Parts: sequence; C-alpha cells; structure tokens
Amino acid sequence: MHPASTTLVAKTFTSESVKRHFSCYAWITVSQSYVIEDLFRSLIKEVHQATKEEVPAAADLNSMSYRELLHILVTYLESRRYLVVLDDVWDIKLLKEMRIALPNRQLGSRIMLTTRKEDIAFYSFGVESHVHRIQLLEKNEAWELFSKKAFSTYHNKRCPPELESSTWELLGKYKGLPLAIVALGGLMSSKESSTEWRKVCNSINWHLINDHFLEPLKTILFLSFNDLPYRLKHCFLYCSIFPEDYLIRAERLITLWIAEGFVEHVKGVTLEEVSESYLMELNFRSMLQVVRCPTIRQACKMHDLMRELALSTLEKEKFCVVYDGREVMEEIRARRLSIQTSEGEIKVCKGMSQLRSFHVFVTGVFSPSISSTLLSQFKLLRILDLEDVPIEELPDVEHLGNLDMLKGLEHHQIFGSNEMNLCASIQKMKLLRYLYLLVTREEEFLRIDAFASLATVPSWFASLRSLTDIRVRWSRLKEDLLPHIEALPCLRRLILVKAYVGSELCFNIGFARLTHLELLNFPCLKNITIEEGVMPKLQLLILHCCMKLKALPHGLEFLRNLETLRLGSVPMKIIENIREGGVDHPKVQHICEIDLIYETSSATSSAR
Repeated sequence: MHPASTTLVAKTFTSESVKRHFSCYAWITVSQSYVIEDLFRSLIKEVHQATKEEVPAAADLNSMSYRELLHILVTYLESRRYLVVLDDVWDIKLLKEMRIALPNRQLGSRIMLTTRKEDIAFYSFGVESHVHRIQLLEKNEAWELFSKKAFSTYHNKRCPPELESSTWELLGKYKGLPLAIVALGGLMSSKESSTEWRKVCNSINWHLINDHFLEPLKTILFLSFNDLPYRLKHCFLYCSIFPEDYLIRAERLITLWIAEGFVEHVKGVTLEEVSESYLMELNFRSMLQVVRCPTIRQACKMHDLMRELALSTLEKEKFCVVYDGREVMEEIRARRLSIQTSEGEIKVCKGMSQLRSFHVFVTGVFSPSISSTLLSQFKLLRILDLEDVPIEELPDVEHLGNLDMLKGLEHHQIFGSNEMNLCASIQKMKLLRYLYLLVTREEEFLRIDAFASLATVPSWFASLRSLTDIRVRWSRLKEDLLPHIEALPCLRRLILVKAYVGSELCFNIGFARLTHLELLNFPCLKNITIEEGVMPKLQLLILHCCMKLKALPHGLEFLRNLETLRLGSVPMKIIENIREGGVDHPKVQHICEIDLIYETSSATSSAR
C-alpha cells in the first residue's frame, strides 16, 4: 500500500464519530527494527489513556517481562471494544505476535494497519478483512493537488499560463503518486520563472539527491529500499540500467540477474525459480510493476520516481554508469555500463577494461557501431547485452572469442558469412550458461558448424558444459540436435523454434536436470519418443504448431514430475484422445495442469 494510506487512516482514527463506537483506542507506529515488548508497553499506555484510567508506572512497565506485558494487554482488552492502528508494518512476524495480544471476543473491535507490502496487507487475523489500495490520481486530481502546494502564493492560487507546459511535464513524470506530487509541489512553490521550472525538469535527479524539500519523500521511499535483503537491493538497482519507461521482459531480466551472480543458490530450487520469487517480492513492495501485454508473456516496469532514486544510488555506490549523452564520457568508475543514446561509433574510454557487463539501448534514430577496438577492451566482461540494437555491421564476429568470460550470449543477427566466425568464437566461451541463436530471416538456414555443410549440428556443442539455457530459432537443422546436447550436465531449459526439419525426435538418454522443454513450429514432426528415465525432472512441456504430429509423445507417462502440459495447434485427434475416456487419458492423469489451445470458434480450452 502507498505511504499516503497513513494519512487516510489518520483521518479515520481522529474522527470523533468513529471513536465513540469504541471504549478504547491506540495508534502504534512500527519501526523496521521494532522490539515487541516496547510495542506492548506503548499499547498499554495508549489504551489506558484513552479511557482516562491510571496507567501502570513506567518503571513497572519497563521491568515487566514479555509474558507479564502480554497478560496485562489480554486482560484489559478482552472485555472491551477497541480500535488499534498499526502504522507502517514491514514484517509479517509482527502481525502474528500482535494477534496473540489482541483478543477477538466478537465485540466489534477493529484493527487497521498501513503497509507497502501486499503479503502483509492480505494477512488474515482469523477474521474477515478488507484491503484498501491507494489509487493513483487522475490527471485533473493530480493537477489540483499539485496546484494547492506549488501555487499557494500566486495570484488566485492558479498556475500562470507560461508554466502550464512545465507543470504537465512534471506531473507526467510522477504519474499520479500523491506523495511525490505533494513533495514536488513544495519544491516548486519556491520557483517563480519558467526558466527555473525548466531547470528542475532537466535536472530532477539532482534535486532528488540535494534539495531539502524532497527529503521527506526520499526518506520514505528509501525505507523501502533499505528494507530489502542484500541480494534484492542489487536486483532492484539493476533494473535502472534500462531506459525510462522501458518495458523489461521478465525472462530477460532474470537471465541477467543470474549471469551477474545476484541470485542465491537454494538446494532443490532452480535459479530461475528463485529469481521469480525476487521479482514477485519487488512487485509486492511496489518497487517494480509487473505488467502483462499481448506480445510478452510477463514483463515489468520501473516507476520513474523509483528509477530516479535508484540512479542516485547507482552513482554513489559505483554500481553502474548510465550514459545518456548529456556529457562526454571520459572515464568509467564502475563495473557496469549502460549506454542509452548513441550517434555513431561507441568510443573507447578509460576504465572499460574493468567492466563486467556492457549494455546498449538505442533511444534515437542512429544505430551504434561496435568496433573490434572496443571489444578488445573487455578483458573481464561477463555480459554483453545488445538485444534489439539495430547494428548494421559487427566487427570480425572471431573477436567475440576474446570474451571468454561471457556467461550469456543472445545473437539475433545471424546470416551470411558471420556464421563461421561465430561458431569459432562460441567454442572458446567455456563459462557460457545461456546461448540463444536466432536466424533473423526465415528463408535462411543457420550454418552452425564451421567445417560442415548446411544445417548440421556442430561437434563442439557438447563442450559447452556450463550451459543451463539453450534457445535456437529458425535454424531448421537437418540433423537431430538432441544427441549433441543430451549429456550437458547443467541444462535446465531447452526451447526449439522451427529448429529441426526431421519427422522424428527421440529423447533416448540424458537431460538429467532439464525442467523446461518447448518444441514450437515443427511442420514436419510426426513422432516424439521419450525413453524411461530420460528428463526425470521435467516440469513443463509445451508443444505448439506441430500439425503433423500423429500422437501424444510416446513415453509421456514416464515423466512423473511433469506438472504442466500445454498443447497448441496440434491435430484435434490428439486432444480428443487425452480427454476423459480417451485412449491416452491414462498417460496424462498424473499431470496437474493441461492447457489446450486450438483453432475453433472458441480459441482456448483448459482441460483442468
């Protein structure tokens, strides 16, 4: 819940018409490092004062143990109708402790709390609860609230015509956040000319760091950041390397977190699953906004205000340099570099040899060029992120082989003579964990063997022992890829999109740690065979656009850990056979979720 909820609850709590329904009441502000005994002492004092009864002496309260304090509270409250506010709750443990101290005798007592964490807001005290979300203000509401603060000393307390444009720009930056609007209104009330307003618009990040008007806002929002566990702080800061208002693919973000080493190794849980929990935690805390859109399965955005605050921390902590083109970049004093504008060649500067990750985002019309000289600087580079960058020409693609510390490579621009050099370079990347290869022209074949004919599997594939994630698109291999990767010890995810033109796929042995398998757009595939003991940990299987498939994969019943099966655009006979009463229904009874997507008047059906 947004911090503005404190103001709303305070209005309710101080209302005399509300208070007369209760025999006692108390407002308790909870610090992040609370001591439960101290909260009990405050609660005892407030409820006694509300009824104008004698409060136990402070000396007596201070000497009492947890059990003694608890006994006083329960004895005092169990026969009374009370109203208790717990303001700014950060830890669900507090609610469990308070539940013991606040008896429920069905007398009409009420507990109100404010928090910025959804799991706390939805925690049940064992009774019916109601959650009120503080909504963002509409444009006109934001204008009205801002005007009350910013133009309180102006004529008619209205915005002068010459400041309207700048005012709307500022309000657009904070998109209806009441607290941000009030704080900015206080800041702008001291600015009188349009020149001063323009300076604020152009340097809002500086003001977030240095201006005392915004100190309360910084303090409140940084509480959220400071409360994060160590690893989540890095994950949150990392999101600010993306440009403002950038829609970040969750899958891409998770891949980068893992490659950076931010994700904790938890026994029995994949790094991807741990990363998903990080993403959800940041969403619960309203520090990231998880969104869905038609073209991306899951994505997230960083609110502008949160991003500005993160950027100020990046600079102080030397976590990353975000280059926006406003100044000449002469030296890099961080291990990460995010270039967000470019008008030609990205130039070499001092400090590049120490970089661990290098990201390029294009916000203008110019396409940056990546020179061999630039690549030769990256002695310690682990992540080279050029996704969606329209690079017209790569350096001699063999220079990529010098980046032998790389843990992730996603290559979308594969065609022509690049293939041979790319293969030679990949063979040198022994730490590579993520390999995504995409032919950008559907009519092309991917040549991924430097010494073989068209569309064969390279012999060096099996040497990439650190790979956890393989994605190959539009390669249309004539040779079965599976025998070359089945023994990879770390492989967890395999996604093949129109990657094979054969009629049969057979999983004979191996794939010991594979949990995620997608076979998409296989127009010639007729049979899939899974031998017993293969893919023992598989949890998700997706088959889509395989219209020549004759039957359900043979051996599907051996996948005892399979939780989800998704079938899309496969022959109707396969779908009919797995329904209750169908010949293949016994093979899928152990699967918790079966999603069926097929071309009918109603496009989607779910079996369970």
